[in-house]
Amino acid sequence: MVVIRKKKNIKQRAGSTHGWGSHSRHRGAGNRGGVGMAGSGKRAHHKKMHILKYYGQEYYGRHGFTSLKKKTNVKEKAINLGEIELKLNKLGKKEGDHFIVNLKEHGYTKVLGTGEIKNKLKIICDSFSKNAKEKIEKAGGEIVA
Repeated sequence: MVVIRKKKNIKQRAGSTHGWGSHSRHRGAGNRGGVGMAGSGKRAHHKKMHILKYYGQEYYGRHGFTSLKKKTNVKEKAINLGEIELKLNKLGKKEGDHFIVNLKEHGYTKVLGTGEIKNKLKIICDSFSKNAKEKIEKAGGEIVA
């Protein structure tokens, strides 16, 4: 059902601006001066008392200090046993009955235990989860940390 409502300017037929003052005042947001705390930077004028009352002088300027040391974001790059099994041709080489997989060369730092192993693996990596160690040793493989 369509809702019919009266236009705002129904009773203001004489004036060309219909109660909005200047012609340009009822176009967009150009005459408002912003919404909320807009324009309340260092040279705020119409909101200065509000800022001082609720935020205090700490609202202005920079605060605290930043460290000049570089922040290193070192994260462990982990891989699951199931993925190693799938990518054996890319990651490892076969020597005898073992596959030798050097994960340090590929940028991995930890081996996780999700997935199953069918081959005997000799894995070279920095760290292993408990579950991964158990599965590798159960399949007849070796761990080199």
